[in-house]
Amino acid sequence: MARPVNRREKRDEYDAAERRQRDDDEFDDEDEEIDDELDEEDGEEEDDEGDEENTDEDSDEDADEGIKKKKAAAKAKTGRKTRSKSSKSARMKMVWGVFNNSNVRVAVFDYPKRKEAQELATKLTADKKSTHFVQPVREPMEEQKEKEAEKEAKTPKPRAKKK
Repeated sequence: MARPVNRREKRDEYDAAERRQRDDDEFDDEDEEIDDELDEEDGEEEDDEGDEENTDEDSDEDADEGIKKKKAAAKAKTGRKTRSKSSKSARMKMVWGVFNNSNVRVAVFDYPKRKEAQELATKLTADKKSTHFVQPVREPMEEQKEKEAEKEAKTPKPRAKKK
């Protein structure tokens, strides 16, 4: 029987071959650029035959500097991407919701008031001849604070009587 293909191993092989090819391409590019630089320097050496010792040392230093600069540039490009900060999850609170068959929330009760929510569900089921049920629901706490602030803003405050 033939052994089943391990896709993870195949993927690793493909990635390794791709990296080798990319490295070879980069190495070839560097070699071509170094050869071009050496060819240019050779042309200069023929013109300046009297200063051969100085130009040989300079060309070696220039070639080394060119390679170092290219490697540094390649390393700088492969930096990590910064992660964006994930937003903090809002604090949630559990409440009991009374729902009808269409999953429309009819009423909401605080978590300790489950009995009251169940009583309302049975009452609505008997009155309206449709099924109502109680289900726990998570609500963000911030919205609750905003609702309370809106209620306070809407209710008029008693004013002091003038004499």
